[in-house]
Amino acid sequence: MMGIVPVVLCGGGGTRLWPRSRLSRPKPFLPLLDDNSTPFAATLARCADDTLFAPPLIVAGAAHLHHVEAETSQISGAQVIVEPAMRNTAAAIALAAHRLDRDAVMLVCPSDHFIADTDAFRRAARDAATLASEGWLVAFGIAPGEPETGYGYIRQGEPLGAGYRIDRFVEKPDKARAEAFLAEGTYYWNGGLFAFTAGTYLDELAMHRPALAAAVGEAVAQGQADGAHFHADPDAFARIESESIDYAVMENTTRAAMVRVDMGWSDIGNWKSLQAARRHDADGNTVRGTAELIGCRNVMVDSDGPRVSVIGLENVVIVIDGDDILVTSAEGAQRVGTLQGATPA
Repeated sequence: MMGIVPVVLCGGGGTRLWPRSRLSRPKPFLPLLDDNSTPFAATLARCADDTLFAPPLIVAGAAHLHHVEAETSQISGAQVIVEPAMRNTAAAIALAAHRLDRDAVMLVCPSDHFIADTDAFRRAARDAATLASEGWLVAFGIAPGEPETGYGYIRQGEPLGAGYRIDRFVEKPDKARAEAFLAEGTYYWNGGLFAFTAGTYLDELAMHRPALAAAVGEAVAQGQADGAHFHADPDAFARIESESIDYAVMENTTRAAMVRVDMGWSDIGNWKSLQAARRHDADGNTVRGTAELIGCRNVMVDSDGPRVSVIGLENVVIVIDGDDILVTSAEGAQRVGTLQGATPA
């Protein structure tokens, strides 16, 4: 189990956390958590046990290299793969796999998630690595805390060593189906964390998405190393069709497995989920910056300057970032990314 390689993915624009998240400094690199650490730094810290993990391999765009370097300057052996363009997770993970030995166990970690229980995460990583070393492609099945409609689900199948086979993947359900999943007790959130060997992943990708696999291989073959950085060839990479690992590989392979884990997980996908991840008072209110709340419940205020005064509101999010102000209901937080102003800049 020694030497699991954390593959940390730093893609996406985080538009649902506008106006705080911008293309120049997206969600992974914002001090969103209660201790003012960034989700990216917290991801690296969870994988800092050198009795279990190897140094991290980070996949990021050129525009964010300075953020990555600032957070990894003290991490010995950290490597960075520079994506010429965003082409989703299937290609990003393949880039990393090509830079590792075929037998290396990769632990794919999004860089912008919140995990409260590090010990539970590491136990699940150890179990997932055991299955991965036996040739399985392993997803983390997150114990669902509510009938969430914003996440995909996986259904637990028959027992398999340290985990289970995956019976099926389910796209984001409506509320009634999510409630049924929760009641049945065999459905888990698909948290976007995976484990497999580099060789197993590349073989499965070549089987199910041969054109994508070939283009990534060419981008690596024609790429260039620069110290701890590796730059994939931009022309070859531009030919890659954007697709997630779920669609490209996990939903097609016959070797999909899962480990169950309850670790206080959130994808911090919008302001409502960030509010849940932060500390709040007895009325569910969360304040960052200067604010006065009277008679409020489940109100979130996040201001980088102006004082905010709120009276008698419930389930509302208020965010001030420079000249931009967002006011939304908690339920409306899922739609922030559709705002014209949320176009990253």
